[in-house]
This record gives sequence, structure tokens and C-alpha cells, in this order.
Amino acid sequence: MQPEQQVSEVRLGYLRAYAPQLALSVLDVPPRDEGIAGANTAINDNNTTGAFLNQKFTLDVVEVEPNEDVVPAFNGMVSNGVRSLLVDLSVAQLLSIADLARDRDVLIFNVGATDDILREEECRANVFHTVPTRSMLADGLAQYLIWKQWRRWALIYGSHEPDRLFADALRRAATRFGGEIVAEKEFADTGTARRTDSGVVQIQRQMPVFTQDLPEYDVLLVADESEVFGTYLPFRTWIPRPVAGTAGLTPSAWHPASEQWGGTQIQNRFAKANGRRMLSKDMAAWTAVRIVGEAATRTQSAASDKIAAFIRADDFSIAAFKGQKLTFRKWNWQLRQPIFLGDGRSVVSTSPQEGFLHQVSELDTLGVDQPETKCVIK
Repeated sequence: MQPEQQVSEVRLGYLRAYAPQLALSVLDVPPRDEGIAGANTAINDNNTTGAFLNQKFTLDVVEVEPNEDVVPAFNGMVSNGVRSLLVDLSVAQLLSIADLARDRDVLIFNVGATDDILREEECRANVFHTVPTRSMLADGLAQYLIWKQWRRWALIYGSHEPDRLFADALRRAATRFGGEIVAEKEFADTGTARRTDSGVVQIQRQMPVFTQDLPEYDVLLVADESEVFGTYLPFRTWIPRPVAGTAGLTPSAWHPASEQWGGTQIQNRFAKANGRRMLSKDMAAWTAVRIVGEAATRTQSAASDKIAAFIRADDFSIAAFKGQKLTFRKWNWQLRQPIFLGDGRSVVSTSPQEGFLHQVSELDTLGVDQPETKCVIK
């Protein structure tokens, strides 16, 4: 009788800053398990293969407050054996543990923060990004608008920092691809625009007046990540024009209606396990866990140095139901990926669009390209 082979455990962690979020529509309130559900689905996928290779994958989930010091939580997870850590944190929280993680041979997978600064001025060698940047999302949207010959854009942005950052990404995309922003307006958050304070009749009167003085434009761009006013703009503008950005036609890493490229397979598996459709953060987390799973399986090791070496290899790629194998940009460890463009019901298109060419990868037409990068790997 042969001795039973020892099972190798690959322990992953998921550290998230969580607080219930408001949304202008109750349909847009994020699920309580957003992201975590995607990670757990990938854990199950990894274990399906791992069962044949004597590998077992587990996921430890820890939640903190949005402004809380995450170092104690990080230290606790590392003490429990986590060497691959998914994070859904603010920029400040992520940076507070990035160098600590490097010194303790912990790999970080950013599945939540779209901030370009984490891939540029504050990039790190041990931080991999499976969520796209704001610039990638804006470029994906801009390419489609240019392809449609809708080149004149008006921009309305919110008064919070995330809104301003997405507005900056849209301005950059306009310059990059030949769009013209003919007018801009800020919608200040006075605390009276949310659905709990305003009725439909008031909004129906307010939004046409707010957009009445804009010059002629093809598309109204909206930058309202803070969910203050953007959802109220479609069908309420002074002149009948499409709305795009954080409302209307929205760029995202994934779309719950996607069924192309085997998407039905992952959607059905996810829905069966979680009772809902897959969202962008779920896909970012699923992809991160599958990357670790693929690396651990191919190297037959749970060691973070071997997993990191596998991911950084020239021939690394991961399949993620997006029509092509995805790879990392070696200059800042951002995962190249198509951008989905859709409304609340369907996928309208995916970028990069036809005709936007690149000497290395057409996916590098989305976001900051290598000649533009400010990243100096630390």
C-alpha cells in the first residue's frame, strides 16, 4: 500500500475596506459580497484542478473600515500563512502595506483601486493589478465614441476627488484620440441630489435646466463615481443626446450580460454559487485567484518567490473569458485587458476598437503606454 501523499495548502487572503455604499438607484447598490464572491468562485475552480495535484487552496477574508489602519490586519493575515493577498483598499491603505509585503515576500493583487497613481508614481514590484485603471476605462470609452464619429463631447463632473480623477482621465482620452470637449460643468454635491432627498418630479425639472446652457455636442460625458447625480442624466438632458461615462454607456472590466468567449460558462457557474450575476470586481478577484492557482499548479509550489517568477515570465498569460489571453505590462504590472462598454442590460461593444493599432499589443492603446509611464519599479 502506497503512503498517502501530503496535500500542499496554498493560502490566499482578501483584505477589503468595506462600508455600505449609497447609489442613486437601488439596482446599483453593490452586493455585500462583491469581489469576495468572485474570489471564492476561483478558489473552487483552483481546487478542482488542485485535487489531482495534492494542492488545496483556501481564502481568508478580513474587512476593515474605509479609513482604518490596515497594517494590523495585514500582519495578522501574514502570520496565518497568507503569501498571496488580494486587496480592495484605498490608495493610502494599499501603500501603507506595499513595502511591508515586499519585505515579507507577500504578493499583493489589487482588485479594487482604479487609481493610475498606483501603476505610475507609486508603482511597486510586488503589486499586481487585475482591475483596470481609470485611464484604461476612459480610453476604452473614447475609442468607441471616436469610432462612431461622435467627436464633440460635453463633460459634467462631480465635486469629489474620484469624480475629478475620472474627469481627468476623460480629458486625457479626448486629447489622445481626437475628441473635443466643447464645454465642462461641475455638479457640486450639496447633499440634496440623492434619491432619499429628491423626488422624480424635482429631478425631471432640475437636469434639463442644468444642461440647458451647454453648446452643441454629440455625447454628454459624466464623471460621477460618487453617485450624486449621474444616474439622473440619461433621458433628462435639455437636448436629446446620448450619455456616457459613469452613467448611460459605461466602461467596465466586466459586464454581467457578457456571454461571448465562453462567458456563459463562468456566468452560470458564478450565478449558481452566488445567486446573482458577476460584476467587474468579482472578475478582477476571480482573475487574481486564478493567476495564483495557475502559477501554483504549474510550479507545483506555494512559495511566493516561485509564484512571482512564474507570473513575471515572458510567456505568462491567463485566460479570463475576454476573447484573448491576458498578460501583464512588465513596466508597472497592470494586467492588459479589453474594456466592456454597456448599459444596464447589454454589452454594446468592447475596446480596443478596430483601427486603433499598436506595435506591441492593441490592448496597450488602453491606458498609460510604456513610453508614457512614470513608473520606476520599487
